[in-house]
Amino acid sequence: MASSVAVFGSANMDLVVRVASAVRPGETVSGSSFATGPGGKGLNQAVAAARAGANVCFLGAVGADEFGGRLRDFLFAEGIDASGLASSAEPTGIAAITVTDDGENAIVVVAGANAVDRMSDSDRAAVAGAGYLVVQLERPVAVVIEAMRWARGHGVATVLTPAPVPDARIDELLSLSDILLVNQHEAAALSGDADAADAARALSRVAGTVVVTLGAAGALVGQDGEVTATVAAPAVAAVDTTGAGDTFAGVLIAWLAAGATLHSSLEAAAAAAALTVTRAGAAASMPQRADILTALQGDRS
Repeated sequence: MASSVAVFGSANMDLVVRVASAVRPGETVSGSSFATGPGGKGLNQAVAAARAGANVCFLGAVGADEFGGRLRDFLFAEGIDASGLASSAEPTGIAAITVTDDGENAIVVVAGANAVDRMSDSDRAAVAGAGYLVVQLERPVAVVIEAMRWARGHGVATVLTPAPVPDARIDELLSLSDILLVNQHEAAALSGDADAADAARALSRVAGTVVVTLGAAGALVGQDGEVTATVAAPAVAAVDTTGAGDTFAGVLIAWLAAGATLHSSLEAAAAAAALTVTRAGAAASMPQRADILTALQGDRS
């Protein structure tokens, strides 16, 4: 069966340390806890979409090591088609994450196997059979562009989360994006506009639909040089913001793939992201579809 959502992206093992406050340069502090868990923007978005009800295929690479085996098992346990997950001679990618007691995080990523810079034949077949292709930039920009061009050539809608923000080939990436999903910092870096609304207007003249996420302030939408919609975020007490943006992306695309309108998809994504920040971890914190529906019912009552 063809996947409604193909995610071409990164898979990492997250190494998470919780600390009281952000660590300053040259400072040594004591952490209160340490944990490992599945992560990577690609894997996170795939999990979020699958838990939200989408039929998801994940296309990435891991090493022939313990972390790679754990990530492969995790994807299958989530009901995600990971048959296209390649084995690399490089070690599995990792993300070293510090999370402060007020829920903010800082992340250092080592790409490892995610640096594979080519599409396989099975990657191409999976992308061509999808309704949506979701990509990020924790894999080499050249292969992401290759995947987006391949999707465009087969009538597949492309969704780009440009993180980390690239320093080359930005115009190509934007022009190949049917949906560009950015936070306010990425929007400013890509457009040169510090104001989120101005950034959305500018970016939507180059990309397709632009969604700028604003954290607790919700999100706004830019289309054809105008801000066309806004969505509020539910008020919650944040525990850990890791994975919130990936949850938003995965749920947004899962709802769209199921035929929902953009506005209702944005509402579901905002509700899901709000649930995520009330829990610790990245993929581990992502809500199931039933949780999202319950939250939406609560918001409307």
